[in-house]
Amino acid sequence: MTHLLAPARRRTRLVATAALTGAVVVAGAVPASAHERWFTENTDGGDWGFFFSALPLGLALLMAVVTVVWRLVATRLPRPELGVLRPLGRLAPYVPRLLAIHLGISLLVFSVTGAFLTPSLPLDDVPGRYVAGVVQAVIGIWLITGIRLRAAALGVVLLGPPALLTAGPVALLETAGLLGIALFLAVVPPSDATFGRVEPSPERLRVALLALRVLVGTALITLAFSEKFTNPELARNTLEAYPQLDVFALVGIEVPVDTFIAVAGAVELLFGLLVISGAMPQVAVLVAMVPFNATLLLFGTTEVVGHLPVYGVFLTLLVYGSNPSTAPGVAWLPSVADLRRLRELRPGRRPAAVAAATRA
Repeated sequence: MTHLLAPARRRTRLVATAALTGAVVVAGAVPASAHERWFTENTDGGDWGFFFSALPLGLALLMAVVTVVWRLVATRLPRPELGVLRPLGRLAPYVPRLLAIHLGISLLVFSVTGAFLTPSLPLDDVPGRYVAGVVQAVIGIWLITGIRLRAAALGVVLLGPPALLTAGPVALLETAGLLGIALFLAVVPPSDATFGRVEPSPERLRVALLALRVLVGTALITLAFSEKFTNPELARNTLEAYPQLDVFALVGIEVPVDTFIAVAGAVELLFGLLVISGAMPQVAVLVAMVPFNATLLLFGTTEVVGHLPVYGVFLTLLVYGSNPSTAPGVAWLPSVADLRRLRELRPGRRPAAVAAATRA
């Protein structure tokens, strides 16, 4: 009897996954990833009244529910969820090297074009701008070379304080994804083997991926709030300057500007939550690539360079998520037992097993 029910269960799971993915694809058609500060004059944010109005708050809560359902559905699917993409998993040993190249190119181009960590932060505004620009360029070149990248990753971390002093904590959170890449490379750096090939232990890889996911997701969620949910004026100015961004109008659907802003912010929030979740990484990345590529023709090189580290992160999640041996680590979240083990490893604290043996 069980073997007769199995196909029906598989069909049910397939339909549920397709429906959920379809809903996210439709939402992802909104180009939420175009960073307003890169292309329009900045405005003061902090307008929480907009976020706490009915539509933005309701959409934000809905995105949280979608994320929970997404992860629950993922527990009932095989890993990887899209078997056709399994060949991509063969790139897994080379991912740290590729990710470092993505970040390195961005940092180098930022220095050349007069930006610091992001296109929206002029290098001229940074304390010691000439030194900061040279240091950023050197770290970028170092990351591209792939040689001894743990120290280069530390260098990326040290770029944070100048950004904090210049633009404040919100801007630093917006670039948290760069810190996530740096931490990943510090835990899983490329080796000296051909093309930086490295095969870390599952434990080390899952910790590196967790740090990457949490910080990249934090950056996306921060942008959803700082450029849309709590800064609707900035979003309105962007839509006025670039009406092509309103995909609803392009297909003949007229919606109020603030409705579009709420939907765009909700989409960016959803992608941040999905990245942190790590569930169904293949599907999540393929869907996220829609809005992240939708604005390339409109904004050109600035958009490509600014998003290059994010593309590297998407490649990382897609490749590891396509490899049967590493896919479980992409969605790993620490359990209570894992956190307890971490507490026991604190300096001066004896592990429970040792303490019990001593008492005996």
